[in-house]
Amino acid sequence: MKFSVLQKTAQTTVLMMMLSVLLPVIAFAANGFSVTFQNGTVSGSVYASTYSSVAPSVYMYDKAGNQIGVTTATYSVYDGVYRYNFTVTGLGVYDQIRLKGPVGGEFNVNDAVYQTVYQTYSPGNNNGGGGGWGGGGGSSTTGSETISVGTDGVVNAEQLDNSFDQYDTVVLNLSGTTATIPAKGLESFLTNDKKVLRITNSSGTYVLPLTALRLSDLASKLSTTVTDLNLKVTIAPADTATADAVSQAAGALGGSIVAQPVDFSLVGVGKDNATAAHDFGSTYVSRMLPLTEEVQAFETTGVMYDPSTKKLSFVPTVFSGKEAVLKRNGNSWYAVVKMKKSFSDITGHWAQTNIELLANKLVVDGVTDTSFQPERSITRAEFAALVVRALGLDTTGSASFTDVAAGQWYTGVVGAAARANLVDGYEDGTFRPNATINREELAAMVVRALDYAKAKPSVNPGREQELLAPFKDAGTIVWAQNELAVAIEAGIIDGMTDDTLGARNDATRAQSATMLKRLLQRANFIN
Repeated sequence: MKFSVLQKTAQTTVLMMMLSVLLPVIAFAANGFSVTFQNGTVSGSVYASTYSSVAPSVYMYDKAGNQIGVTTATYSVYDGVYRYNFTVTGLGVYDQIRLKGPVGGEFNVNDAVYQTVYQTYSPGNNNGGGGGWGGGGGSSTTGSETISVGTDGVVNAEQLDNSFDQYDTVVLNLSGTTATIPAKGLESFLTNDKKVLRITNSSGTYVLPLTALRLSDLASKLSTTVTDLNLKVTIAPADTATADAVSQAAGALGGSIVAQPVDFSLVGVGKDNATAAHDFGSTYVSRMLPLTEEVQAFETTGVMYDPSTKKLSFVPTVFSGKEAVLKRNGNSWYAVVKMKKSFSDITGHWAQTNIELLANKLVVDGVTDTSFQPERSITRAEFAALVVRALGLDTTGSASFTDVAAGQWYTGVVGAAARANLVDGYEDGTFRPNATINREELAAMVVRALDYAKAKPSVNPGREQELLAPFKDAGTIVWAQNELAVAIEAGIIDGMTDDTLGARNDATRAQSATMLKRLLQRANFIN
């Protein structure tokens, strides 16, 4: 297993810069290492008789000559030679390490410096640690550390545990497509919301907050304990058949692929059985996909591919350069699609840009391929479907309302909205899916969606009164005073005019699209 080392930037003092000018530059007469290798940690300094403002790199090799790490030494002191200190942890699996010191222009010399060091152990410690690679060591609980994972995908539990003990983020850099992660290496940190596991390879990156893993539930399903549980994480490019199916699905929508589909999966493995972890509750987990080109966020979206239906659906996604960050609380195949959609009846409409944006994101559809009917009213089921799409929720399952029968087009979306506490039914147990939704109800649903996405602002009674005061028809609000105030505070809803809110007016498709766009921006689900 090869390990990579996080480099620390060397800092030099003004005093030593002055000394480097005053002292004569002489030939490299004295150079070498002064180090120890104890309990899995190499620490000490590389030194030279000439000063350099360039931070020297120290390379590490196993006894077979394989490079296993590199770190940057940090300037320390001049005591007849210039010393640059370094510390690397997590080397307990090696009994000896070959160090290679500054080369090239780092010390204005062309000769490398070598030294072999052998591991020793202090009393009471015979396992050599296992804390993973990192420059600097210590007991800091900030920053990150990278562990390189070999083609077998195996991750050492003790190394993982020690790495999380020192760092908030641990990066697993995969040589292949899978990592087998012992849950006992994570067990001590599952309630710490600062701890994040990043798994990466050439196909993408998976960012897993440890609090989202719910390992106790996973272990229970497998009739095992967290200590005996393993997690198999996969980041794998699609095979030819899947890639072709995704491309065809995008083409059918008038789009094209700009990031090929990648399978992100997490499987809990017990002693004799396994189960997939399909979702993370209400926690949105990020995945990064490299793009084939820089894109315009307006016309590009992350998508999930469903192999059973061969359809694509929206995934909350933000773009930066040639990378897409997809956010969703479930696992699947993910890709990125570029679209350019519009409708003949929205040209010049006040909501044209908002409608086109969400059409390109696969959040809103036209009534037909060419018309959107922006001023048409919208039903409760239709808006529930839009909010569920906007949040990227799973729509499998049924709804418990007496008037939402199995097999209706809206059954899955109403069920998903109810499970996420986005909608309520009426006292008689009905949902009334075909009733038109008014602006008060629409605002309430959007605010609940903000809450689900952990982006809801807090509005106290005093602030609520202040926000509603400019509207002379605020007294017509029946029950959603706080929700409307929160929607105003979040920039989700405007008045119909400067002094009228129109809370009881039927909402239109254009208004719905505009509120959804603002919701997604507020939650940082699009840019």
